[in-house]
Amino acid sequence: MNLNWKRTALSLSPIWATLVALALGAGLILLAGLNPIKAYYALFMGAFSNIYGISSTLTKTTPLIFASLGVALAFKGGYFNVGAEGQLYLGGLGATLAGLYIHGLSPLLHIPVTLTAGFVAGGIWSLIPGYLKARHEVNEIITCIFMYFIGLLFIEYMASGPLFEPGAPAAMSREIAASAQLPIIIPNTDVHLGFLMSLALVFIMHLVLTKTTIGYQITAMGLNPVASRYAGVNIVKDMCVLSFVSGGLAGLAGASEIMGLKHRLFDAFSPGYGLDAIVIAFLAKSNPIGVMVASLFFGALRSGAGMMQRAAGVPTTAVLAIQGLVILFVAISLVLPQWRPRWFRADMDKETPRKKENE
Repeated sequence: MNLNWKRTALSLSPIWATLVALALGAGLILLAGLNPIKAYYALFMGAFSNIYGISSTLTKTTPLIFASLGVALAFKGGYFNVGAEGQLYLGGLGATLAGLYIHGLSPLLHIPVTLTAGFVAGGIWSLIPGYLKARHEVNEIITCIFMYFIGLLFIEYMASGPLFEPGAPAAMSREIAASAQLPIIIPNTDVHLGFLMSLALVFIMHLVLTKTTIGYQITAMGLNPVASRYAGVNIVKDMCVLSFVSGGLAGLAGASEIMGLKHRLFDAFSPGYGLDAIVIAFLAKSNPIGVMVASLFFGALRSGAGMMQRAAGVPTTAVLAIQGLVILFVAISLVLPQWRPRWFRADMDKETPRKKENE
């Protein structure tokens, strides 16, 4: 078997993992006495068959792209940002405060200011574990999880306390100013300007990571921080900047939800976009273009779940089970490049002398 073919198969392991997860999901649907083909067809049709399904898919894809880009950037630089959900919530809070308490600006100014507030709030929330990792070598996974729960409770307090709208049926703030709301780009749908902004960020990050010295430094820091330090990279400063930008991108996910869809702060306005972002970043192997495609896939899963329930009788919780299977098998696929079967090592040993002879 050709070694290059085997390497290609390993590089595509997240795709194989997703296909295996979908196949097992079909098996679970079949065991429940339902038709998996009909279920997946309904899922696809619910996500893409008409303008309402497409609108729902793109609306759910938007925060996923923002948050996943932040997580992917952090992973690329060796910072395991698993707290994107908390940063997303803080970004929503920052955008809400700017949308409520800044007055007298035109939309051309108010929207950028509100987005910046969301970016900064999410960035600060991520900077804390980033600084602790860079300066004191504190495990960022633990601190990110702590910050996630603190952020969640803080948003609940703000939505039900200082920002609570009197007489509201649930914990929510007043509606942000119209000048801070993102405009709808497809009439009679919920697709807002944030979707185009997320696509622009995908290509900007792709160019930065592949064509600039900054991208090279981020990649080098992620691959080998010790060598990067000896090469003159200021690890503490760069890690802090990286964590801030990563959290800021997750904060934009929350800001876009508030500014483009909710228009007010709720205590639980995210259905778990920041958690999905971790899986998406792994699935895409921190590639921005891959993040865009994987985010669309997860957005379609969320969007088509209702149609799958109505048309095929499959409960929407089945989508959560499928997402769980995707997470499980993507995690397994990440181990595969580290595990070399005997046949792979044997072929590698055979090819190495050939390369040396050619040289």
